[in-house]
Amino acid sequence: MIEFGTGGWRAKIGEEFTKTNIQLLAQAIANLIFEQEAESKGFLIGYDRRFLSDKAAKWLTEVLAANGIKVFFIERISPTPLVMFGVKEYGTFYGAAITASHNPADYNGVKLFTKGGKDATEEVTDELEKKINRMNLIEAKSMDFEQAKAEGLVEEIDPFNKYIDTIISMIDTEAIKNSNMKILLDPMFGVSKTSLQTILITARCEVETINDRHDTLFGGRLPSPNTHTLNRLKNMVVEGNYDLGIGTDGDADRLGIIDEKGNFIHPNDVLALLYYYLLEYKGWSGGVVRNVATTHLLDQIADAYGEKCYEVPVGFKHISSTMETKNALIGGESSGGLTIRGHIKGKDGIFAASILIEMLSVTKKRLSELLEIVQQKFGYFKAAESDLRFTDKEKATLIQKLFIDKELPEFDYEIKDISYQDGVKVYFKNKGWIIVRFSGTEPLLRIFAEMGTAVKARELIFQMKNFLDLENYKSVI
Repeated sequence: MIEFGTGGWRAKIGEEFTKTNIQLLAQAIANLIFEQEAESKGFLIGYDRRFLSDKAAKWLTEVLAANGIKVFFIERISPTPLVMFGVKEYGTFYGAAITASHNPADYNGVKLFTKGGKDATEEVTDELEKKINRMNLIEAKSMDFEQAKAEGLVEEIDPFNKYIDTIISMIDTEAIKNSNMKILLDPMFGVSKTSLQTILITARCEVETINDRHDTLFGGRLPSPNTHTLNRLKNMVVEGNYDLGIGTDGDADRLGIIDEKGNFIHPNDVLALLYYYLLEYKGWSGGVVRNVATTHLLDQIADAYGEKCYEVPVGFKHISSTMETKNALIGGESSGGLTIRGHIKGKDGIFAASILIEMLSVTKKRLSELLEIVQQKFGYFKAAESDLRFTDKEKATLIQKLFIDKELPEFDYEIKDISYQDGVKVYFKNKGWIIVRFSGTEPLLRIFAEMGTAVKARELIFQMKNFLDLENYKSVI
């Protein structure tokens, strides 16, 4: 069974993530490409450091090549944003990164991209799922990888330099050179080191790295840059007197930031800071796109500058497509992914970190200072969240209660609106909100809340968990 979620197809290695399933997926992709008469454009593939990523990339390639579709194969381990850039640069109709992003080490997966380097839409992934369900392994063609190279059906490429040069051309390297920044980078055993270190050293930053070796177990941690997983980075930033600590997830499309005081800066605040910087300091214009679980501080900033904030379901494909149709300036999510107009259509932790360093260099302010300025100007918005696991039986009960019977707690705050666009989100008249939704990438129930104080946000989550009888479930955040 292959099911795509908000971040592609992800599955446990040896269970659903197997050579057989990858070959079936590849054949379904080949069939779709031929139906759309896009076979002459080829297909681009990249992979990260996870266990089986390199082999899975070749399994996918061997099926596509056997169908006569040329594959542009990135010959080095690559961040997902580099793969998306490659799809755009080589003009292929489709491409894929073999990665499970921030999932645990026993997962792997495939992120599928479409023309221009965008995340595949639900229409595309739904069609692939239908094709796979009608297929069997006998239908999947395959040929040896080396034979495919010899016949010109595989071309090994390296778009690294052009990707790096593109980012450098989009940032103010002179301002960064003059700031003498000292940066500590934590790739979390993932793939960001080479790309981000190259950019920052080019801009004359002093860069040191931790957790940069190849470790398919990610050092025993979840490769997701959050306040719980970046403790070593927090301590070392303070001890080493660094200006900034940067953590990136397994495939480098998301980031986590530590300020000069060793504080974890929530991705909500990073997104708000960058939006404010682009409007106020660079003089750019345009709205902002956020998903339903991301801070409403963005709404306040947009309104102050005569711009609009657009709310979309979770899944970066919704952010990138809305950015395109609305010509928005920036788009992002509370999990640490963001992109800016003029770059690739998907999230890029390497580019986001580069712009963040430019912001500190241009403003000549510490990160903590800038955040306080933004909060004083536009209001204090504090987030809380909780992720909880459940069984299939428990999930059915939750669906019945929340989405069929549409039951909700009796909140202490006056309700302004309720939305079932993605999960159930309750908007309060005091500008606070709470949302409950099932993760599209992991078997988790996710609860997010935002209020004027962190205490009130946590109280909302506790109330919701009590209402759903989840207080005894194992919380994973």
